[in-house]
Amino acid sequence: MGKKTSAADIAQQAQLQEELEVQQAFEAGITTLRDLISPSSIEIKNDYFRLGTKYGRTIYVYAYPRTLYTGWLSSVINIDEVLDISMYIYPTDSSVIMRNLTKKVTQLEASLNINAEHGKIRDPELEAALHDAEELRDDLQLGREKFFRFGLYITVYADSLDELQFVQHKIENIFGQQMVFTKVATSQQEQGMNSTMPQCTDQLLIRRNMNTGAISTSFPFTSADLTQEKGILYGINMHNNGLVIFDRFSLENANMVVFAKSGAGKSFTVKLEALRSMMTGAEIIIIDPENEYQKLCDAVGGAYIRLSLNSDVRINPFDLPKIVDAEDANDSLRTNIATLHGLFRIMLGGTQGLNPVEEADLDQAIIDTYARAGITSDPLTHNAPPPTIMNLFDTLLHMGNTGPSLAQRLRKYTTGTFAGIFSQQSNIDVNNQMVVFNIRDLEEELRPVAMYVVLSHIWNIVRADQRKRLLLVDEAWQLMKYEDSASFLHSLAKRARKYFLGLTTITQDVEDFMSSKMGRAIVANSSMQLLLKQSASAVDVLSDVFKLTDEERKRLSNFPVGQGLFFAGQNHVHIQIVASPREEELITTNPNERNKP
Repeated sequence: MGKKTSAADIAQQAQLQEELEVQQAFEAGITTLRDLISPSSIEIKNDYFRLGTKYGRTIYVYAYPRTLYTGWLSSVINIDEVLDISMYIYPTDSSVIMRNLTKKVTQLEASLNINAEHGKIRDPELEAALHDAEELRDDLQLGREKFFRFGLYITVYADSLDELQFVQHKIENIFGQQMVFTKVATSQQEQGMNSTMPQCTDQLLIRRNMNTGAISTSFPFTSADLTQEKGILYGINMHNNGLVIFDRFSLENANMVVFAKSGAGKSFTVKLEALRSMMTGAEIIIIDPENEYQKLCDAVGGAYIRLSLNSDVRINPFDLPKIVDAEDANDSLRTNIATLHGLFRIMLGGTQGLNPVEEADLDQAIIDTYARAGITSDPLTHNAPPPTIMNLFDTLLHMGNTGPSLAQRLRKYTTGTFAGIFSQQSNIDVNNQMVVFNIRDLEEELRPVAMYVVLSHIWNIVRADQRKRLLLVDEAWQLMKYEDSASFLHSLAKRARKYFLGLTTITQDVEDFMSSKMGRAIVANSSMQLLLKQSASAVDVLSDVFKLTDEERKRLSNFPVGQGLFFAGQNHVHIQIVASPREEELITTNPNERNKP
């Protein structure tokens, strides 16, 4: 009986042991955090390693020039490649360094004396070494400098060995131009990989002596950065995955130009900026030639003003701004007359233009038309109801010289095809945080006139009531076709900052815009520029204007949608425009996305 019990116990213990092993095997198979972050495999070779499907190689710096300049490492940090950089800095006892320097100075002086005794020519390299050693010894003695041991390791990654070799050569060339020399950590790739991982273990132990000044030039946080404490989010800095948060009103002017080919994301970008700027209290005014801003305008409760020959919207070009500032008030009539000259040159000139006699008669007719309405250079008369183009037509008709001829050419805007929209008193209300002027339904011939009149009307509002505003002019190339409208847009760009206005000029026709003298002047008066994907012909033009590098030039025609070069003041970065799902729903210009229910 006892033997049977013993056998049963043994069987039970064996079963328990088997269950325990199964449980342990199960627990060992449960995914841990280490399993999640570890690669599927690691393969170490003589001069490279492989993590899963990625290839990597560690190189180290073994020689430096006599002098290092601040920011010498910046070009490598900002390179558009995947890499890890590790720096190891070890403080050294100054007394030990002083003893070694004293010995070194003695050796160098002895070498110079021996050369002199043997009549050899001077050795500049030896003399420079002695001078540097003496200078460093003085600085250490006075406490101006300290001494360190410095190790710099870089691990590059790629999807293939050929690409890995290409990236390595690119980095070596950048360093070589500064007389900084590197080597591959041959037979030490595992130690190199570990040394550049964020675990603070220097397993390569390849170091060079450096003083405080030289170490400071290697300061690592020199990547192109456009992050401020205030402003709006423009996107992701593709150099370092940082946020591009910027306040355009912090620059010398708040103007911006956006260049991109059709479909590259320019309208998406400016709508996103407008939406986010509204959250900071800015008012948004938009000239919309393609009906792209209505959905956004309706979503934020803005005023959508549709200009067409069939609508009841009226804008009177003779409106005067209600200026509070005394200096501006005295010049408001004269300024508006000059603006009207530009408008009527577009309306009446066509391809023929106006000759000097017609210019003089037109000027007198405008002055007389204001005078008949009771408006003179006296600011107290400026609150009277302004005249209209109908009144100007009547004045020209009863003038001598070229007046009747000009009146006949103006007739289509008074009683002809284009009558009504600009020939009656204004009836629009722009008291809203977002105002959109839609000109899509206007005839092609009338579009430049409409954009000019709308810009003039907006400018009067801006001068009369100074608030933080953004003015977005889409398809600005239509204004650049005419000298007067281009000149007026340039004038806005120059004077906008005084009235707390930021002008955003958007165009896809880069060649025509930049071939214009005024177009180039507008770019020069814009502290911010955004270059999205460009056509091959536009890349050459923009490369010369913005002094792009060969790499930037190559990428400019190959950027995916929503990526580009973002310039702000003296800095620029490679940016990815990002929007939340809700923002994207409101601002997308993709027809497939826009038509979703």
